[in-house]
Amino acid sequence: MASSSSFKSYRPIPILFIFVAFVCTRVLSNPLLSDSTSRNQTFRPSHELQKLKRIRNYLNKINKPAVKTIQSPDGDLIDCVLSHLQPAFDHPLLKGQKPLEPPERPKGHGSLNSTGNGGFQLWTEYSGELCPEGTVPIRRTTEKDVLRADSIRRFGRRIRRGVRRDTMSSDHEHAVAFVNGDQYYGAKASINVWTPRVTDQYEFSLSQLWVISGTFGNDLNTIEAGWQVSPELYGDNYPRFFTYWTTDAYQATGCYNLLCSGFVQINNKIAIGAAISPRSSYNSRQFDIGIMIWKDPKHGHWWLEFGSGLLVGYWPSFLFSHLQSHASMIQFGGEIVNTKSMGYHTSTQMGSGHFADEGFGKASYFRNLQVVDWDNSLIPLSNLHLLADHPNCYDIKAGKNNVWGNYFYYGGPGRNSRCP
Repeated sequence: MASSSSFKSYRPIPILFIFVAFVCTRVLSNPLLSDSTSRNQTFRPSHELQKLKRIRNYLNKINKPAVKTIQSPDGDLIDCVLSHLQPAFDHPLLKGQKPLEPPERPKGHGSLNSTGNGGFQLWTEYSGELCPEGTVPIRRTTEKDVLRADSIRRFGRRIRRGVRRDTMSSDHEHAVAFVNGDQYYGAKASINVWTPRVTDQYEFSLSQLWVISGTFGNDLNTIEAGWQVSPELYGDNYPRFFTYWTTDAYQATGCYNLLCSGFVQINNKIAIGAAISPRSSYNSRQFDIGIMIWKDPKHGHWWLEFGSGLLVGYWPSFLFSHLQSHASMIQFGGEIVNTKSMGYHTSTQMGSGHFADEGFGKASYFRNLQVVDWDNSLIPLSNLHLLADHPNCYDIKAGKNNVWGNYFYYGGPGRNSRCP
């Protein structure tokens, strides 16, 4: 603003002066603006108000009326929503319906020590409360959550992300095990839970299983579940149970958790997107969660089980194109985003942040890997392939024994002397 001496040659109109001061104050103090926006003074208060109005309309749509709300010690609010009012039933093909009854589980289910060992969720562990029968727990989405995303359209979605045979050109890096070349009707594994360090707000670190069909072009179908640390999505660094789905290679369809209509939840004990507790510690106690996804032979929907036999819900088969029949690839493992925001490789960790060679208690693992065949039977893997697209940053090492069946260790620290 001009100095006071520059006003001596004329008498400014007081109302105009107040208005200019108001606009400048708004520009300089608004937390939503970047420094460059403030310098160029391109900000318009009405633009901000319109953005906030759109966000509040979106929140009114996605956050359903709760019959009970439970406060989690990590700051989350868990809303207990009547089952038939959950976001899935906003879908035109689900309107007016109610959740389906549980399906028949695959044969061989529970025959291995593969149901996880104590992984549950922070909001129930500390409060001792559950949502009432007939409701489902849903993590409440806040204005801050949406504002961390570039736009409402991008919120809760993995734009530009894909599962690739060759990921060298991508900012997504993997250490994974996979099977392909057959028809698959599900998969199961126990996944070691850690709290990897994520060094940039727009990066994440996850460990999950993928159920995949279609080509690796625009028709890619995936169903995904596991745990992730994502400061952008959740605003913190807790490992959280999550799901994802897409039918067009992460372009316009699908979303994380219950942030769009699609996944139908039936369980009142598990909140998708909520923090997992307890977590593993280096050279100390280890915790893992069981994840199973399988296709119900009767209705064709894809069901999700968490932990020791807890049915979470299902993805209706009509959401998909290729996955309406079967999967052509099953993938297990870790993934991180490397934005190179500092000009070099990220220090975001995968798994425990330690390489596979360190083994049990130090490196993260997947154990008891199985797939579901055409006869709805869980069977061991055959012809398991390993891929670490940046092995000096994150690697993978597989094995097999009578207790853990097919297993592997994976992960790494990211930037180090061999990963500059």
